[in-house]
Amino acid sequence: MKAYVFPGQGAQFPGMAKDLFENYDLAKKRFEQANEILGFSITDVMFGDDPEALKQTQVTQPAIFLHATILSEVMGDRFQPEMVAGHSLGEFSALVAAGVFAFEDGLRLVQERALAMQAACDEVPGTMAAILGLEDEVVESVCKEISGVVLPANYNCPGQLVISGAKEAIDIACTALSEAGARRALVLPVGGAFHSPLMEPAKARLAKAIENTSFSTPSCPVYQNVCATGVSHPETLKTNLIDQLTAPVRWTQTVQQMIADGATHFTEVGPGKVLQGLVKKIDRSLETASGN
Repeated sequence: MKAYVFPGQGAQFPGMAKDLFENYDLAKKRFEQANEILGFSITDVMFGDDPEALKQTQVTQPAIFLHATILSEVMGDRFQPEMVAGHSLGEFSALVAAGVFAFEDGLRLVQERALAMQAACDEVPGTMAAILGLEDEVVESVCKEISGVVLPANYNCPGQLVISGAKEAIDIACTALSEAGARRALVLPVGGAFHSPLMEPAKARLAKAIENTSFSTPSCPVYQNVCATGVSHPETLKTNLIDQLTAPVRWTQTVQQMIADGATHFTEVGPGKVLQGLVKKIDRSLETASGN
């Protein structure tokens, strides 16, 4: 079975999707729509050469969403998913690709998500750290013993887990995890504690926007971050998308479940090849490709 996966924040790069804009009328139309909906020229930032400008959350999230959703559209008949999933932000691209909500609605939700997350970061400072070379259970156990907010946020692949929380608690956790045998415990250059309880203010704000958006039954199961299982019921899709902001991204478990459900070929739709790498680390026997 063919699985299509959509990347999240961190996959951006200067010049992203410029080739789509130049080669496809549909892409040009979508980008022009995006500039109007967002209220600024995101194409100028995406097609430019300033990596710092692309790192602003309110730019990064729409940019990655645009690249992925437009690419899935211009693929035409080559885009034939039997199941889809997205990593964090990528879940919005997956939902558009599966026909759950329209491109325009998806972009508005992503913009609201980015603004809500930025506001939450400004209100409650936090950070994240990548923990390499430890089993998930060890990381979970160490985090539970630390006072303050710190917990697993991204289960990326075996031996690679990102933790999230308050800065002081993250520093303590990194020291403890290094002592527990982590190969690396590296604080990441991110603006906040994503996928943790510190995102609760953003969750409340995004929930209103999601509740006011019409969700349809997807064309194929959407494997969501929160539950790591295929979901087709519109109301469940909504609930899980809201919960995603404060819950961990269960990417390892998601890919494992997709494999259990028959996935043999994973195509990454969007900028970069990060998810292909993670899929290969979860199961080397799988076929992976870029959707371009």
